Amino acid sequence: MPEPSQETERRRAAAPFGLAEVTGPSMVPTLHHGDQLVVQYGARVRPGDVVVLRHPFQQDLLVVKRAAERREGGWWVLGDNAFAGGDSTDYGTVPDELVLGRVRLRYRPRRRDQRSPLAVLRWALSAARPVRGFGSVSRRLRAR
Repeated sequence: MPEPSQETERRRAAAPFGLAEVTGPSMVPTLHHGDQLVVQYGARVRPGDVVVLRHPFQQDLLVVKRAAERREGGWWVLGDNAFAGGDSTDYGTVPDELVLGRVRLRYRPRRRDQRSPLAVLRWALSAARPVRGFGSVSRRLRAR
C-alpha cells in the first residue's frame, strides 16, 4: 500500500475515516486481495481488531493485520493466514505510534465472472460487511 501524503495526514485530523485496499493473501479468509476497507484512524484498538499499521522496518509500507494482544512495547499483530507470514512473528511487537487505525468495513468488488443473476445476488448480499474483532482471538492466536 502506498504511503499517505502529508495532505492525507492533515485530512485525517478533520475526518477520521479513510479508505485502504488489501494487497496480498495475509488476511485470507477475512480479507482478500482487492478488498476495499473503511478505516477509522485513531480508533481505540482492542485484541482481535483488524488494524492498519506502518511496517516497523519499512515505515512507508502500510500493512493490514489483526491485533492479537497487547505486549510490552506495543501490539503483537498476526495475519489470519498463518502461511503468508509478514507479521509479528517476523518483526516483533509494533509500537503504538505505528498502529494507525481500526478497520470498520470491508467492501468486496464484484468479479468479472459473476454474471448470472444468482451470482450477482450473492455478491450484493455479501459485498459490504463490517469487520469485527474476535473476543477470544488472543488465546487462539497465541497457540500458533
